[in-house]
Amino acid sequence: MGFHFRNHRDAAVRMGALRAARSVLVVLLPAAVGGVAAPAQARLTDLQITKVESPAFGGATFGSVGQYETLTGIAHGEVDPKDPRNAIITDIEFAPRNARGMVEYSMDVVITKPVDTSRGNATVLYDVPNRGRIRSPELNIGGNATAVGDGFLESEGYTLVDSGWEGDLTSGLRINLPIAKNHNGSAITGRVRSEYILDEPQSTQDVTAPPAYEAVSTSNADATLTMRVHQDDPRVSIPNSDWAFADCSSVAFPGVPDTRKVCLKGGFDTNHIYELVYTAKNPTVAGLGFAATRDLNAFLRNSAAMNGNGHGRGQGNGNGNTARCNANSHANGHDKCPTDVPSPPNPLGDAIKHAIIYGSSQSGRWIRTFIELGFNEDENGNQVFDGAIPHKASNRGAFNVRFAQPTRLSGTQHTEKQFPGAESSQTWGVSTDPIAGITAGQLDRCMHSHTCPKIFHTNTDTEYWQATMALNTTDSLGTRDLPVPSNVRIYLFASTQHGGGNTLAQPPAVVPAIPSSCQLHANSNPFIQAQRALLVALQEWIVGGTEPPPSLYPTLAAGTLVPVSQIQYPYVPAVNFTPPGVFAQKFYLDRGRQFDVNDISGVMAEPPNVGGGYNTLVPKIDENGNTADGLRNTTVRVPLGTYMGSNVRKAGFSEGDSCDLTGSFIPFFKTQAERIAAGDPRPSLEERYPTHADYVAKVTAAANALVEQRLLRPADATFLINQASAAAVP
Repeated sequence: MGFHFRNHRDAAVRMGALRAARSVLVVLLPAAVGGVAAPAQARLTDLQITKVESPAFGGATFGSVGQYETLTGIAHGEVDPKDPRNAIITDIEFAPRNARGMVEYSMDVVITKPVDTSRGNATVLYDVPNRGRIRSPELNIGGNATAVGDGFLESEGYTLVDSGWEGDLTSGLRINLPIAKNHNGSAITGRVRSEYILDEPQSTQDVTAPPAYEAVSTSNADATLTMRVHQDDPRVSIPNSDWAFADCSSVAFPGVPDTRKVCLKGGFDTNHIYELVYTAKNPTVAGLGFAATRDLNAFLRNSAAMNGNGHGRGQGNGNGNTARCNANSHANGHDKCPTDVPSPPNPLGDAIKHAIIYGSSQSGRWIRTFIELGFNEDENGNQVFDGAIPHKASNRGAFNVRFAQPTRLSGTQHTEKQFPGAESSQTWGVSTDPIAGITAGQLDRCMHSHTCPKIFHTNTDTEYWQATMALNTTDSLGTRDLPVPSNVRIYLFASTQHGGGNTLAQPPAVVPAIPSSCQLHANSNPFIQAQRALLVALQEWIVGGTEPPPSLYPTLAAGTLVPVSQIQYPYVPAVNFTPPGVFAQKFYLDRGRQFDVNDISGVMAEPPNVGGGYNTLVPKIDENGNTADGLRNTTVRVPLGTYMGSNVRKAGFSEGDSCDLTGSFIPFFKTQAERIAAGDPRPSLEERYPTHADYVAKVTAAANALVEQRLLRPADATFLINQASAAAVP
């Protein structure tokens, strides 16, 4: 393969090539028999609706929007591998092609829409599934994939859309991806590295369950399995005679030979990181998920009813499509186009005028990669999403590499530290990283094509402590703040943790449980109310041009973004917790000449060579140990303890390392006597809040101030005040 792009200059050459051709090939195929089919615009060739639940949610109505219904189905599509917009997809040149020279896919789709689409807010909220799971309903208090909760999103009138983009799943929404093959039909092979970190002992690990691929052979002669207690410990080789590509779940070691599993003599325990490096075969064309998402959403918002005189946004009519197809087919080396046929209507009709993409954690990293790779421009040159909310996503991800493993993390302190995702550039605007030799920004492509969305980038403290968030807003040396593009707002949900926070919070006086592998209680500080307020603000910015609240995140200029060495928490009752605590440091990782660092694309050399390190900056804390800057909600303004973005692992689970993606809560003692006896310098609850009425008054004042700043909806302020009134504080 010809991946030799190692810096911005090389990337710029390729970007010029990507922009050189603006031809558009639009294919219309016959609709599927049965269900609701969609016009084959924007490269979507078929949309079969296999199930309709109408009305949904037990017939509940939502204000003026009324009832909702849910459409479940399968979308089929194809992309032109010769279209410059698709050339960025790793291994697309090795994908099988149909009779028209196209690369095909199919994916699960779920659409939850107002029964009467004209009563909605004309906006698709596209939720990027996280490991196949639908997550946007969690913006409803008490909501999840099967429960509507308080129905906030429905009352606002959103049309909710989810579709599969990840192919290495066994459940949830997924996409069927083609397998890349050498041009002679033989299998593509390559080195793959996987980590195994267990919560309970096991005899066997499934190599082909996410996130890995089948080994080329049951022989482990060219493979290595190592173990270490801590992420930065030297790797200890396990003799090849003590492990096998086999299944030992029912037959003792060496088990039943199996290229899809690996077992260890004596079993895998919970106190080690196990790392397997082996030769795998049959990579999927994983980056095709970006094009599939692009084309589905372009279709839903641009393709109105095409029968009669219906016109889609920028699409033209059927005859125009055929004309463009004929013209562009010859330009792209195709002999002919399919016959134009009447197209059934888009299931959303012409109701959609705007689209927002939302994703949390893995899905947020996916959004950032989607935008950076240029997929917010559809094959007609139109903008796909008007707005984007990458949540809990300080990095991108290795979603467009050979042997992609989307379920893996992008590198934290304890887990997957050397897996791609935190490559430069991490900034939205252009910046220079002298360590990596890159000058670039994540909006380069969409700025060139005028298709950049309005972006609300929201984060928790965990992203600073475990995922190098500071490098999103500072230079790579951590010496100065960098400007943020005018279409981007960045918000830190102060003193929150990565895992959780968007579900119904427990009453504030209730101390949450301690996670099974950690020493400290989980962080219960919710960010859901702030998320809802910001979604409203983003919608108002898109539709009416109303400026949103200014960015709220720590900076060097304000003195609220500091070297990690300056952090000294006032009180942390944990073993092997050495101030300032556990944190992840970024290092430059050289993955070979076939890997494009700037695009996190191509073919990775495994394991990578480790280069220079970057400074680690984290948010400054106040006298309570809580984050001093960012969007400080009522929980932080009127605290009941210290809310941290990190936690520490306990004995038997690599004690002293980070409980990745987990924060912690250290409650205040109830009385002065208790906290003095424990050596806690933080004032107790009785010292802070002499009466219950005093506590409620402080929460009320904090909530009202946030409403004034448009950082809290009035209805959510009432919820928080009522929750405080019912809490046993002090």
